[in-house]
Amino acid sequence: MDNKKIFRVGFALFWLIALALLALDTATSNSVRVEPPPIALGSGQAASGGHCSGR
Repeated sequence: MDNKKIFRVGFALFWLIALALLALDTATSNSVRVEPPPIALGSGQAASGGHCSGR
């Protein structure tokens, strides 16, 4: 095998495994995770997570 073919096979294998793990995680989670927005950016909501939020 030449280097380009090895790279393509490795690249495709990486993404297939990553997508399979994502699908497995989504299929086994029983509810939607309620998480605060990482950055509010003028949405009117104050960030509620992190060490400096005061909560």
